Amino acid sequence: MRSRYLLTFLLAVLLSTACRRSEGPQVTSSPTPTPETTEAGATGPGESAGVPSDKLPPYPEQIVPVEYSDATASAGIRFRHNNGAYGKKYLPETTGSGCAFLDFDNDGWQDLLLINAMDFEDAPRKRRSVMALYRNNRNGSFSDVTVAAGLAKPMYGMGVAVGDYDNDGWDDIFVSALGQSRLFRNGGDGRFADVTAKAGLTGPPAFSTSAAWLDYDRDGRLDLFVGNYVDWTIAGDLFCSLDGTGKSYCTPESYKGQSARLWHNLGGRFEDVSVAAGIADPTSKSLGVATFDYNRDGLIDIFVANDTQPNKLYQNNGKGGFTEVATTAGVAFSEEGKARAGMGVDFSDYDGSGYPSLIIGNFSNEMLGFYHNEGKSGLFIDEAPASTLGQATLLTLTFGLFFFDYDLDGRSDIFLANGHVADDINKVQPKITYAMAPKLFRNEGRKRFAEVTKRSGRPFQRAIVGRGAAYGDYDNDGDLDILVTTNGGPASLLRNDGGNQNRFLRIEATGVVSNTSGIGARVTMVLPDGSRLWQQVHSGSSYCSQSELPLTFGLGRNDRAERVEVEWPNGKVEKLGSLVANRHYVLKEGSGVAETRLYPMVSPSPAPATPSGK
Repeated sequence: MRSRYLLTFLLAVLLSTACRRSEGPQVTSSPTPTPETTEAGATGPGESAGVPSDKLPPYPEQIVPVEYSDATASAGIRFRHNNGAYGKKYLPETTGSGCAFLDFDNDGWQDLLLINAMDFEDAPRKRRSVMALYRNNRNGSFSDVTVAAGLAKPMYGMGVAVGDYDNDGWDDIFVSALGQSRLFRNGGDGRFADVTAKAGLTGPPAFSTSAAWLDYDRDGRLDLFVGNYVDWTIAGDLFCSLDGTGKSYCTPESYKGQSARLWHNLGGRFEDVSVAAGIADPTSKSLGVATFDYNRDGLIDIFVANDTQPNKLYQNNGKGGFTEVATTAGVAFSEEGKARAGMGVDFSDYDGSGYPSLIIGNFSNEMLGFYHNEGKSGLFIDEAPASTLGQATLLTLTFGLFFFDYDLDGRSDIFLANGHVADDINKVQPKITYAMAPKLFRNEGRKRFAEVTKRSGRPFQRAIVGRGAAYGDYDNDGDLDILVTTNGGPASLLRNDGGNQNRFLRIEATGVVSNTSGIGARVTMVLPDGSRLWQQVHSGSSYCSQSELPLTFGLGRNDRAERVEVEWPNGKVEKLGSLVANRHYVLKEGSGVAETRLYPMVSPSPAPATPSGK
């Protein structure tokens, strides 16, 4: 998040040239028998779950535009982020905060969580600002239940990660913050309890940002990774200026970094294993984190996007520790060998290679990081400079971002939430603005993306100071909607209004031996035309945000998946039969399909939720 006001316009120029509405779930009995179970890696190449393949659904010749509309007001979302700014130009004012899709009450409908900050302790006036939990009313609207849920806690919140850390069937919430981050345990009765101290997660104050749940040691319990930014306090605030008189926001290069922390779950309590696991690094300035198996060895690795410092890739060694390999893997620096201002990050097998590639949001004049995973070599190549993605993102500053299949054609598309950190940037760089429109790129296959921002609806034409971003199907119509936060401004809920007749499958993985949230499970499906698709259930990614845990697979015009395989976090692989399109399947570890929900969904009569509904 580098404040590069003095970059010239000439540099920028030179670089730039180089519709199924619904109301709720209908449950039917499972059509699938108990699955066949094997060990991961027990079958040969091309046979086991997610084995490398370049088969993706055929690219359609005729494209039916998919548009988004702003559903914020009609959904009853009335949230505004408070960054605490009152003229002092404190660095945390620029960072904004994240958001999440989550089903906290287990009713099959995605709820919303919006993270908020607060006024600084030396502010002349104090406004009450807290995070906001919105319960899905299952009719396109939401109700603010923050107070009733016990979450109306003032804190300078930054990020959020959702996962069932105690395996009781209810997803819990971790909120990272400037100062003391918090863990809120879901009681299953609509209320959350602050169990930070009880869980052993208290520690020295930090500037915590993105976080993610993961089971790095495959013991069935979710561990927690927390990224930390810089060593900043009000007392230690520095004076930075462009003209020598007025104060400006300092670059993070002015401050020392803070080490990320890895917390090992002991069964309800956590211990800090950052040093023992090889994660501790006080030079890091972390803003984004992605947890994924980059080398396909069955172990979850950790990628960290750092600001003005080299990115980090922690390779899981399977012995409770990690080895940092970002430089040798080619993801530490830009193509020119420079550390960039990394913010949000996400992963996907966007080209059907079988291996997950990375996208990283960077500062303006740095373009998007678009690292293609070369497979068994363990190397990544940044393809942004020679691609449409690089050219179209040179002048943008990207925080939240993610891969998702917005048009359900079976290919991973890309969404970017953009916004600068300096409200006066346009004075020194005429081509760069403080507020920026989001961007949407459609995957055309053959490693090519086309920008479709201008034809994707009015919300994409509006400039905002974007920060957090997440995706989820809040109206249960099968396509993916978008939640975006802005720095010091309102949040936006963007509804996917469809536009094509592509089909889909939604998969919800519920662990039994593995963690109940299914985080780390890898789901692969083979379509009738031979296309092979896979996704991994994951926490974190984007910027300080959490997308929904259920997976949405676009099937194009296919009416089913011929077979489905699930590689659970403990390494077991279950093979299922054919699944019919336009349904939501709950897969229970060891039991196959435990529940099927049909589309279009019809809201059931209100009834108490139970853990078995996960």
